[in-house]
Amino acid sequence: MQEYAVSKPPTTMWHQEALWFRTPSVFSHEFTSMITTTHIAVFSILGLLASYLLRTRPRFPLPPGPRADPLIGHLRSIPTKDEAKVFHEWAQRYGDVVYIHALGKSIVVVDSVDVAIDLLEKRSAIYSDRGRFTVLNLMGFEVTLGMLPYGQRFRRQRRMLHSPLTSKACFKWQGVQTNSARRLAKAILENSHDYDRLFGWFSTTVIVKVAYGFDIESEEDEYVKLSDTTSLLLSHSGAPGSTLIDLFPILRHFPSWFPGTHYAHFARKWRYVVLRLLDMPYERTLQAMANGDSTPSIVGTYAKRFQDQDVVNEVDVDDVKNVGMVSLTAGAETTWSTLVVFLLAMLQNPDAQKRAQAEIDTVIGTDTLPEFSDRASLPYVECLVQEVLRWYPVVPLGIPHRCMEDNIYGGMFIPKGSLVIANARGMSLRESTYANPTEFNPSRFLPKPEGNGEPFFSSAFGFGRRICPGRHLAYSSVWIVATTILATSNISPAVDGTGKEVKFEPEFMDGITSRPKPFPCSITPRSKHAMKVLAMEHLMPKSPDM
Repeated sequence: MQEYAVSKPPTTMWHQEALWFRTPSVFSHEFTSMITTTHIAVFSILGLLASYLLRTRPRFPLPPGPRADPLIGHLRSIPTKDEAKVFHEWAQRYGDVVYIHALGKSIVVVDSVDVAIDLLEKRSAIYSDRGRFTVLNLMGFEVTLGMLPYGQRFRRQRRMLHSPLTSKACFKWQGVQTNSARRLAKAILENSHDYDRLFGWFSTTVIVKVAYGFDIESEEDEYVKLSDTTSLLLSHSGAPGSTLIDLFPILRHFPSWFPGTHYAHFARKWRYVVLRLLDMPYERTLQAMANGDSTPSIVGTYAKRFQDQDVVNEVDVDDVKNVGMVSLTAGAETTWSTLVVFLLAMLQNPDAQKRAQAEIDTVIGTDTLPEFSDRASLPYVECLVQEVLRWYPVVPLGIPHRCMEDNIYGGMFIPKGSLVIANARGMSLRESTYANPTEFNPSRFLPKPEGNGEPFFSSAFGFGRRICPGRHLAYSSVWIVATTILATSNISPAVDGTGKEVKFEPEFMDGITSRPKPFPCSITPRSKHAMKVLAMEHLMPKSPDM
């Protein structure tokens, strides 16, 4: 079996790499929204041919959008940060479907749940493709489920993930989630300043068990390190389809000093991390199977089939590896990010926190900890977790779909090859659906007259045939962690040495996923009794760090 040295390099080297991501100034050299006249001229030459090859004017009008420049289209207008916010502002001005283009490449931004359902679900046969996202492909994700074009291989990998991750199938993982959530709650109370890292540990622990079948005992485990680093890669790789590398793949061949090439060099530099994450846990699962000490897992189920085959197809092996990796990367990252949003929401909304705690105390009491069987009896907590998803969607733009045929929608022409972006952040802010949408208000989902009777936010996990297959597992992980922390902990502002509250403005990472950067807060036990209840739990052996 091939061996890897991910845990071999000196600790200082690994920490230096981790700090590379965590230092805000490190990205000061990257391409920003300021494009000089020289740069515009270069990109105009690159795209002139594409402009001439544009199809003849369609009989139906294109969707409305901001005014474009000659030749380069909306190149100067496409945002390079806060894309979801800018797109939503455009939608408020131009409508639910906004059209932009740059040098012959069409982008359609959808800012409405109803329109997203009409296109991405009801017309999924022609809206389920993916564009070619050069940055992510260079990083090593080219044949994972999220990046594959719509076709036989995509359908095969999706089937491989669908069956073990249905809502019914996820019941068997509730014990793992509950046990890990309690370990997490105890660890956070002992090391509250490390909440971000501990959320990452929890998210990785659950999905590694589900995907590969082995346990992670410490947040210093090599797989946690790899998952953590990959998560940071995705948070700093730009929104798919909106970087200049994605718009003009030829730029990946240009030297690093050339404007707009930053993300290509960034992706190549860190590709080795993704490849390690692709191979290492798969090899460990095979080794456990060979030793006879494996436990049920997604990867193990499919790898076991190879044992009865004389010849194993390399594509089949790659599919199993990629199914495991996409489970780990996507599952851990979205769960981790959502838990940080939950913590921020509780910090800024103490009334909602207290109401949820009161409901937990009334229904469960203070002598036991929450179980999944309590979920139906905790309607306000359910609404609170749903509001976390709506208040700040951690995948604000998803990964763009690609229209495979010329299409007419609402009297508007959507050209073949258009990237279609479902702006989940914009959908969460629709005032016609959600009253005072920027406010965190779990009661909005409660039926009238107790609440507003507003619908749960259905857009957090995507649409149509590209909807996240692990959504049931991810949601239940967030629910059990949120409920366990609320039952045992108080979340309040941090104070400085003089006893004054530490003020801060939340900052968010900007990539495929977007979560708050670490912020100061205080996480304390609700009571000595709460600590005793956690201590009495017969949990898995704790690591030296936990």
